[in-house]
Amino acid sequence: MASLGVPIMQSQSTGLNESTFLHHAPCSQCGSSDGSSVYSDGHTYCFVCNHFNSGELSSTIVKPKWSTAMLKGDPIKLRKRGLTEETCRKYRIHKDGDTLRMHYFDKNGQVCAAKVRTKEKDFWLEGNNVDSQLFGQNLFPDTGTRLTIYEGELDAASGWEALPKWPHVSIPTGAKGAKKSLQKVLPLLQGYEEVVLFFDNDKDGIEAAQECAELLPAGKAKIARMEKYKDASDALQQGDSEAVRRAIWDAKTYRPDGIVDAKSLLELVTTPTPPADHDYPFKGLQEKLHGIRYGELTTITAGSGTGKSSFCRAIASDLLSKGERVGYLALEESNRRSALGLMSAALGKSFHLGEHDKSELENAFSRTLSNWNLYLFDGFGSYDPDTIYSRIEYLACGLECRVVFLDHLSILLSGLDGDERRMIDVTMTKLRSLVERTGIALFLVSHLRRTQTDKNHEEGARVTLGQLRGSAAIGQLSDGVIGLERDQQNSSKRDHTIVRVLKNRYSGEVGIATELVYNLDTCSFTEHAITEQHFDPTTDFG
Repeated sequence: MASLGVPIMQSQSTGLNESTFLHHAPCSQCGSSDGSSVYSDGHTYCFVCNHFNSGELSSTIVKPKWSTAMLKGDPIKLRKRGLTEETCRKYRIHKDGDTLRMHYFDKNGQVCAAKVRTKEKDFWLEGNNVDSQLFGQNLFPDTGTRLTIYEGELDAASGWEALPKWPHVSIPTGAKGAKKSLQKVLPLLQGYEEVVLFFDNDKDGIEAAQECAELLPAGKAKIARMEKYKDASDALQQGDSEAVRRAIWDAKTYRPDGIVDAKSLLELVTTPTPPADHDYPFKGLQEKLHGIRYGELTTITAGSGTGKSSFCRAIASDLLSKGERVGYLALEESNRRSALGLMSAALGKSFHLGEHDKSELENAFSRTLSNWNLYLFDGFGSYDPDTIYSRIEYLACGLECRVVFLDHLSILLSGLDGDERRMIDVTMTKLRSLVERTGIALFLVSHLRRTQTDKNHEEGARVTLGQLRGSAAIGQLSDGVIGLERDQQNSSKRDHTIVRVLKNRYSGEVGIATELVYNLDTCSFTEHAITEQHFDPTTDFG
């Protein structure tokens, strides 16, 4: 005869055939690591998702029909498991020869299935749990205060051993099938005021608990966890029933990612707000934005040829002179041009223009680049966005750069095909995520779209948030937006730049911050005091 619980296969040609269980294997259908059982005739059957594969004998084998499960064996004390005979009798956990039988009951109180476990930790299922009952469900009412659900039958019995009088049940299918199992018994779960999910302390168990918690109304599901033990049975075997009790009493109410109980924010709100990490090199801009802060994304925008890159170099060289570690990705210029531009901004001399002897350049290098914590991107002409994201992350995490400049957004997208607005939305979301994840201060250069009037930005047209090129996501995902205005056609004002704060998440202060005059010979800005204009929301917010 076939061993207990082994399916008896019906052959179309020869009548009754037998197959024997060989071993457990991963299930290709549901992903369970050991839910699928392999038999001697080649067929497999997954006890998690019920997937059947006839194997090599597909011409003669049909899906097995399980015999009716019977109450077999006797309840005895499982000393190594820490389970008393009384607990085993209650849960109908019976010893039958060399196997352990854990019996399931239908809604009428009749044995409908039994999970059979061997010393070698092989297991199979007898019968058919047609009512989709949880193990131990027949022992408790359909309503109550607290229901604790475990991943395995022995865990449920261990929970009862540690904390009797409270309902303890388990899913029949393991972590991979947990959600489906609980979906079938939702009326039971809804009948309890709280449901504690006490699954195994491993990756599958943690993920399954979160998935199952989302089946229930907000606040009903709690997740129990033990740091020292894999599961309740493991704790009981170590004689630590207190760990089981504590895990249940201390179970945390499940909340989806991103939801925070305001009551938990005492330390956060009572911690003094730290000062800015650096000041801006321009007084007017500093008074408006109150400094440069790590973890913020600041966008700098202006028309073509309006001095965006020079403005970035001025800020970057100031930070470098203070000892800050800076990453600088100028996608439209070579590293030579970037290096000379930063040297020029720091020393007040246009090293990128005209002829300079080698000794002069070596001296300038020793005063700047050789002492700076500066890292450039050696990828002129390479604008693959994923490459840029990874390089920024490496600058932040690998080289510990706390400030990064990215010049500029449009060239980053130039090699991509598709809708510009969508591409910018995706790019800004990823850049924002990078800032949040790494904690860097990111300065991003962005272009403007053309104005709706005859006066363009290159002719001094006012910059607004609504003119950011491509997508509103640029302004929405930035902590600060700085607009530069310059009339390049006005001979007396072509070097004058109005610096306007368009967005300021920190304090809300917007409007004109200062006026800068650029000297081409010294590659530096001189700040001029400017009379503050009245805030006009129709234009300042575009």
